[in-house]
Amino acid sequence: MATKIFVNLPVQSLDRTVGFFTKLGYTFNPQFTDANATCMIISEHIYAMLLVKDFFKTFTKKEIADATKVTEVLIALTMDSRAEVDAMMDKALKAGAHEYKEKMDQGFMYQRSFQDLDGHQWELFWMDPAAIK
Repeated sequence: MATKIFVNLPVQSLDRTVGFFTKLGYTFNPQFTDANATCMIISEHIYAMLLVKDFFKTFTKKEIADATKVTEVLIALTMDSRAEVDAMMDKALKAGAHEYKEKMDQGFMYQRSFQDLDGHQWELFWMDPAAIK
């Protein structure tokens, strides 16, 4: 069985967050969704557990980072092409995200970044498969 990753992120409003990521084309597993949390399906092996802050607090003894003020994590997702990076970025901006950095184009790698409604930083990038070999 392939290893799966579940990234857990605190959110202010579950409904608002689900609305935002739905506009980006993501779906959610209803089996792991209730008033406190939802499981956003990013790919076959990657999921984001979006947890209301009070519920998120039950999983840690530490203070929860305010992602609008400090960087807690950088979530980087590969896309199949430059055009896919731009299309996803356009969806994010139209849904209320903010561009975090200017796009980076190194020829073999192309990247754009946005902050979601809760300040989490998402990196979208394409890398030429030939550059990886």
